[in-house]
Amino acid sequence: MARTLTQWTIADYHRMIAAGLLAERQVELLEGNIIDMAPELPIHRAAYRRSVRHLDLLLGDRAVVFATAPITLPNRSEPQPDICIVRPPESRYDQRHPEPADIFWLIEVSNSTAVYDLGEKANLYARAQILEYWVIDLPKCKLWVHRQPGLERYQDVKSFNAGELSPLAFPQVKVEVEHLLKS
Repeated sequence: MARTLTQWTIADYHRMIAAGLLAERQVELLEGNIIDMAPELPIHRAAYRRSVRHLDLLLGDRAVVFATAPITLPNRSEPQPDICIVRPPESRYDQRHPEPADIFWLIEVSNSTAVYDLGEKANLYARAQILEYWVIDLPKCKLWVHRQPGLERYQDVKSFNAGELSPLAFPQVKVEVEHLLKS
């Protein structure tokens, strides 16, 4: 007997959330599959909260910085990146989650999920044409920067452990790599 997994749509996923079927579960929808998210350690939370505050100060009213908020992608996905930097005003997201056209760049903080964040998650974002994706790799003390999304993966991936970096959407803004990496 062949087995087929049910592929959920974003509408199905939202109905499950509204019905309380996913209450008290840390999950996200990735390419039609409901996936359990990794448990969060205090260092993970501290790193993304610190980074959100830093980016809020750097960007001011030029962008909205969300922490652990869902985004909606066209490939039956609604992941929850740790940090999402999107077009203002914030009120545009009162009735919907940010979509690729709204997103300046995404950031994941990786404490124990680096292989996943640098592989499967990066490829998901590339396929959705997210222009820029950063991974704060806490154990290796590196910032991985993904740019130039292709059909399956990012064409340009570099790592940094020091210096300043400007996001593509804001070339005048200088983000100190060390500030994102400090734990």
